[in-house]
Amino acid sequence: MKIFIIAVATVGALIGLASSASADDRTLTGAAIGAGTGAVVAGPPGAVVGGVIGAVVGGPQITFYHHHRVYFDDSKRRYYWENHQRHYY
Repeated sequence: MKIFIIAVATVGALIGLASSASADDRTLTGAAIGAGTGAVVAGPPGAVVGGVIGAVVGGPQITFYHHHRVYFDDSKRRYYWENHQRHYY
């Protein structure tokens, strides 16, 4: 039971780190998803193996609108930058 609690705490820490990671950091996200899935399927050993496999494979790619960051102007309209121009939508 003690090992299970440690495994759950480790998975929770990995998930917490993954949520604070940037969108470009797919390795940490993949490790967190793999560890969580491995813990559900096979317990603590599965969490370790799933975390390693998830780190190697990588997590999902998070994209922005048309692969751009979205900004808001003073009148709360949304736009993104492309070729040094604002594109509203």
